Amino acid sequence: MKIEKIQILRGPNIWSIRRPNLIQMRLDLEEVEHLPTNKIEGFRERLQKLIPSLITHRCSEGVEGGFFQRVDMGTWMGHVIEHIALEIQTVAGMDTGFGRTRETRTPGVYNVVFSYLEENAGVYAAEQSVEIAHCLIEGRDYNIDECVRNLREIREKERLGPSTGSIVQEAVARKIPWIRLGRNSLVQLGYGVNQQRFQATITGKTSSIAVDIACNKELTKKMLSEAAIPVPDGDLVSDEEGLERVVRKIGYPLVLKPLDGNHGKGSSINVNDFETAKVGLLHAQVYSQKVIVEKYVTGYDFRILVIDHKMIAAARRVPAHVIGDGSLSIQELIDKENLDPRRGYGHEKVLTEILVDKDTNELIEKLNYTLESIPKNGEIVYLKSTANLSTGGTSIDVTDMVHPENIVMAERVSRIIGLDVCGIDIMAENLTQPLKESGGAILEVNAAPGFRMHLAPSEGLPRNVAAPIVDMLYPQGKPVKIPIIAVTGTNGKTTTTRLIAQIIKNNGYRVGFTTSDGIYIQNTMLTKGDTTGPISAEFILKDPTVEFAVLETARGGILRSGLGFSTCDIGVLTNIKEDHLGMNDIHNLKDLTKVKRVVMDSVKKDGWCVLNADDDYSMRIINDLDAKVAIFSLDENNPHIKKFAKEGKITCVYEEGFVTIKKGDWKIRIAKATNIPITMEGKARFMISNVLAASLATYLHGFQIEDIANSLRTFIPSATLTPGRLNIFKFKKFQVLIDFAHNPAGYAAIEDYLKNVEATKKIGIISGVGDRRDEDIRECGKIAGRMFDYIIIRNEKHLRGRTEEEINDLIISGIQESDSTVSYECIPKEIEALKHAMSMAEDGTFITALSDVVANAIDLVQEYQNREILEEGSIS
Repeated sequence: MKIEKIQILRGPNIWSIRRPNLIQMRLDLEEVEHLPTNKIEGFRERLQKLIPSLITHRCSEGVEGGFFQRVDMGTWMGHVIEHIALEIQTVAGMDTGFGRTRETRTPGVYNVVFSYLEENAGVYAAEQSVEIAHCLIEGRDYNIDECVRNLREIREKERLGPSTGSIVQEAVARKIPWIRLGRNSLVQLGYGVNQQRFQATITGKTSSIAVDIACNKELTKKMLSEAAIPVPDGDLVSDEEGLERVVRKIGYPLVLKPLDGNHGKGSSINVNDFETAKVGLLHAQVYSQKVIVEKYVTGYDFRILVIDHKMIAAARRVPAHVIGDGSLSIQELIDKENLDPRRGYGHEKVLTEILVDKDTNELIEKLNYTLESIPKNGEIVYLKSTANLSTGGTSIDVTDMVHPENIVMAERVSRIIGLDVCGIDIMAENLTQPLKESGGAILEVNAAPGFRMHLAPSEGLPRNVAAPIVDMLYPQGKPVKIPIIAVTGTNGKTTTTRLIAQIIKNNGYRVGFTTSDGIYIQNTMLTKGDTTGPISAEFILKDPTVEFAVLETARGGILRSGLGFSTCDIGVLTNIKEDHLGMNDIHNLKDLTKVKRVVMDSVKKDGWCVLNADDDYSMRIINDLDAKVAIFSLDENNPHIKKFAKEGKITCVYEEGFVTIKKGDWKIRIAKATNIPITMEGKARFMISNVLAASLATYLHGFQIEDIANSLRTFIPSATLTPGRLNIFKFKKFQVLIDFAHNPAGYAAIEDYLKNVEATKKIGIISGVGDRRDEDIRECGKIAGRMFDYIIIRNEKHLRGRTEEEINDLIISGIQESDSTVSYECIPKEIEALKHAMSMAEDGTFITALSDVVANAIDLVQEYQNREILEEGSIS
């Protein structure tokens, strides 16, 4: 077996709209294609022994053990690998569950698709599932424990922390989109101007001054003390002399902690003699030169969480510990505690495994114990000096027990320090009494407090502490997203996208849009090139200045990574024609339709799908869409248009020279096509089709007819604004048309336009694209033979797996099939072909250069045009 390719799908895709995170592995079974599982002796037994938990997979049988029934009956190895990839992730704490395995048109080659939680873990699972299958087939040993351990380590390295993850989960539950910014815990919620950012539990609303105050423990303590908030006695020291002075003043027991420390690092607690205090001073100075020395307050360790200045939750924290039974050693008690099913690696479960470290050994030594010592029955042995859950501590929810005075005090503290998300550490016998009565004190105020102790306490009620964060970032009525119009199809996508963007810009929005030419915000190109994939879409949605997104969405990005957005308001499907067929398992128009409809399936239920009623394959999906549907046509009498009119639905048609919105039988004329520059005085019908799509989409969004009309009339096509989209350059004796047409549908559209162009001679410069099907290249030649009087065949820069001769032979074959007497010649280089065509042009000649790469042609023609203008100027 051989892995040909592994793709990471991150958005709605051809396999699933609701499950965006999928691994798609293209797998060649090679000789194993002829070995179903029931033909491999002992395979099922070895598989069940290695991964017994596969018994839970019901598979198509619908019962527990159903997958193993399929293995007994005989199933293909791709199917087995799908289940292995899912299960090893589940065992490693990443329960996924969705998978599909489908054979491609190439015998023995399969697409194995399965869900993932962390990308790199998903890729590792793909690779290891194939290795596991190899070992099972050949009867070799495989270390499944090492595999699971590696998956856990990848997960912990890649995953969002429990606090960040809980906020993301709450956002997802509210259908708020999110984007991870980088590989850390910085996250964007929402899109464009309506985005909010947070990192861990620091939000975009968190005051940097408040964070600085909270990080300065001495300043925090001073501010709280001056506000009559109980804090421990103590002072700041930086040497033994200062330490001695504080000891004389407040006595023992003491706590020493670094001024700028966090998570309990460098702290020493319950210090009762000066020698230990000196050691604690040195320990704290590893993290901060200045050290806080204060009175050790006895009691329990509590944390109160305040969000947006309201108390949300409270918990009692207990450091990792074991309780002696009189027979087991400390190490044995730790091992026993770690068998608790609630404990796991990192943050995968409610509790974390207890690991023995320097802190553990120091605490044990203070008791004159070793790990081999046997504590008395009932004796509590603390293994960590702080109660952090990440080091094995536990938490007990006490939210409902907090005295009202303590609630008021905690909310005052959050305002005194100025934190929107605030964790207050309290040492007290209880929180049911006011601190002034219980003798408790506030030890610290924390910015970016962890949520895990409240989300999943080991005892008591879990608290949804993420919800108040999202409430604070998005109070009721505040928008989360920005409007998105996504444009897909075979031809006309870029022009339609630009037209829509023009209409929206003219209505006062700051528009971000992507095209096959580049990424634009308003009128500025920010990135040049084909930007029709998910990365470019995300670029727009991450920009905090964008108020409206118009996203050209091509098949390549959908197949490679899925969509760059979860839902859109309006999806536009221009047409589905032969192009790029025979690539990436897309062999015919039915396959291509499946790709294009991903955009339509991502439209919100109350949004609109805009379809081309003149395109057969576009109309085949009309009854399968969840969103509302509106259609457009160049023919008012199109059967689909007439049906929609009868049902009182909205359409857009070209009738009697006008671009017109129809509501049932009522007509609202937008503009006359001859007054819309992009239509070339109404001669370019394919451009009129683009205008219909853009007009209908913007009308459905709510823009006024007059505003749409004005935008269409002021959209002047040019090589700068619409490069490669019917760009016409006028010379004294001849004209040159440069267009992006590179498939049969594009050629047919140019042929239709040229019928309306008067010329003494029509010269065509054409080429074949190497990664297209033979029949598509041949068809382009055939159409060229019909529409030109003379043809120059040139070569593309990228032959994409073919030879020049092979491509040219296919074009010539097509020209000959056209039954025309057109003459042709081959000039390999594009620039030389253009120069030759212009040199042979006579009065009234019309030259057409068709290519999927137009920049060089445009530059050359503009250079000739400028030269002609200069020559005329010098003569005059």
